[in-house]
Amino acid sequence: MSSNLNVNTGSNTTVSPGGLPSRRNTELAMLIFAVLIPVFAYANVGLAKEGELPAGMLGYGLGLGLLAGVGHLVVRRWAPYADPLMLPIATLLNGLGLVLIWRLDQEPSITTPELGGAMAPGQLMWSTLGVALFLGVLIFLKDHRVLQRFTYISMVVALVLLILPIFFPARNGARIWITLPGIGSLQPGEFAKIIIAIFFAGYLMVKRDALALASRRFMGLYLPRGRDLGPILAIWGLSLMILVFETDLGTSLLFFGLFVIMLYVATERTSWVVFGLLLSSAGAVAVASTTSHVEDRVNNWLDPLAHASNDGVTETAQAMFSFGSGGMLGSGLGQGLSRLIGGIAPKSDYILATVGEELGLAGLMAILVLYGLLVERGMRTALAARDPFGKLLAVGLSGAFALQVFVVAGGVTGLIPLTGMTMPFLAQGGSSVIANWALIAILLRISDTARRPAPAPAPSPDAEMTQVVRP
Repeated sequence: MSSNLNVNTGSNTTVSPGGLPSRRNTELAMLIFAVLIPVFAYANVGLAKEGELPAGMLGYGLGLGLLAGVGHLVVRRWAPYADPLMLPIATLLNGLGLVLIWRLDQEPSITTPELGGAMAPGQLMWSTLGVALFLGVLIFLKDHRVLQRFTYISMVVALVLLILPIFFPARNGARIWITLPGIGSLQPGEFAKIIIAIFFAGYLMVKRDALALASRRFMGLYLPRGRDLGPILAIWGLSLMILVFETDLGTSLLFFGLFVIMLYVATERTSWVVFGLLLSSAGAVAVASTTSHVEDRVNNWLDPLAHASNDGVTETAQAMFSFGSGGMLGSGLGQGLSRLIGGIAPKSDYILATVGEELGLAGLMAILVLYGLLVERGMRTALAARDPFGKLLAVGLSGAFALQVFVVAGGVTGLIPLTGMTMPFLAQGGSSVIANWALIAILLRISDTARRPAPAPAPSPDAEMTQVVRP
């Protein structure tokens, strides 16, 4: 009998002959809830807006269930020992995002004809493509360590993706999109974060010993040697170039923050974090004082009510009003006024404002807890990984995801200036949902490798001779 054969124990887990549960039945049970919750939310919106169940509820439920079911079967076949919570959490967030976008499509004031009218059908198509990429990664990426071979090639590809938007027209003051014929607009930075994490993991695995060396101790910190400051200075300069030429505050923060996180994990030196924070602060202040678009966002963050006059109210101020009117339990799905934020913003940058107004503080915290659980499972995968490259890659992908959630949520709630990035899985954006499904697939592949039982050692020739020849 094959050593990979799973044995059914009668419970909701599946146990391998080695005794380690694969937890695929647990994943299936969680996926059922991950599909039912968005379907009930869809029905809630229809009842609130029209007083009856929406006509497309059955089709939406079947479509989301089909995507989740196919994803589960592929994980069960090609990654049987992967983490059982990542796929259900990603499915739940993606499903709720589709419901929120469809709910906002019902508001005529933010159904923008120049952008194709209703956006929920398009987001469903992008979600399907994202799940397809998720399946492809799990099927064809047999071992995550293969990615280490492309360490320096991945950096070249990432640089190309980050530079491409410079050659396309700016939108809303930032150059973060490219336009492809027959496809539409894409945001290369969403894919670059994954490729950059692969480069950082491969580079730091080789250079971590040199970077961990310290020349002197100052005020309790081990200061890095001068020649070892080169990598962090290069990344700092590159992030500033992105911010200056593309006025993309979000990508530059994500890019530089990801490197500092992975550098700290690889070297265990707090001094790198201190240097990273000092450099990022200095760069942000310098660029904000010279770039009007970034300066406007900082001023809007410092005083969002400054423009609340006859000329209108800023988007940040309207988001604050939405959070305030939501209270603890919210006004109910479909009964909020987040459309007053204007334009496409309620579906993209400010979709959390809709969550805060219609689901209240309780609903907003539930969404943030889901993101926190996803990051925690990624970090748990990093701890369980058996190889240094897998550990660093899992930390990098989880860190990139956590940074993006923090940057977007912090900008919408007024904790930090708004950056223009999209909330993973929740907000409207094809590039974001596709890239994040690929990110989850790589984490599942690392998790499967880490939790897979080690093969039993082959019997030695001496042992075999002892069994055949008796004294």
